[in-house]
Amino acid sequence: MEIKGATYLYTLAALMITFAGFSALLLAVRPAAGAKLSLLDRFLAKTVMTHLFVLTAAALLPALLALYDVPERWIWRSAAVLFALPMLSLQVTYPFRRRKAIGQWPPAAILAVFVALGSVVTLAMLLYALAGGPYGAAAYITALTADFFTVTFAFMVALEVILKQPT
Repeated sequence: MEIKGATYLYTLAALMITFAGFSALLLAVRPAAGAKLSLLDRFLAKTVMTHLFVLTAAALLPALLALYDVPERWIWRSAAVLFALPMLSLQVTYPFRRRKAIGQWPPAAILAVFVALGSVVTLAMLLYALAGGPYGAAAYITALTADFFTVTFAFMVALEVILKQPT
């Protein structure tokens, strides 16, 4: 049984894994150029990889549930819960984990886009799915896409900060 949006989800999963590899390569360039890895470098790498693997798992989850002949309306509800709970946990705790790891709060742009917007999108999708809205697949895939772009935005902002660090 092919679920709604399956091709889009597979493409998104491939894009996420590609971005994870690309971001790891970019972070590996600094030490190769003679710069020492900072706490921010390490924290960024761990954060980006964690978020992207949660997002990738979420992109593959609906197809996995479909293999067990789960009815489509329950696929999106189940996937929403299984994706939203860990993702919300990562999004909401990010500022505190960052402060603990490197001793600084995130910049305002990161708080606004990565934390606030990402959390609102994830929570809205979860509530919509649990309410049994008629467009469960669209809401799930939209939230997944939006969360991916908040991660890429955060990475680009952090990369700019990292590249300004002394080597």
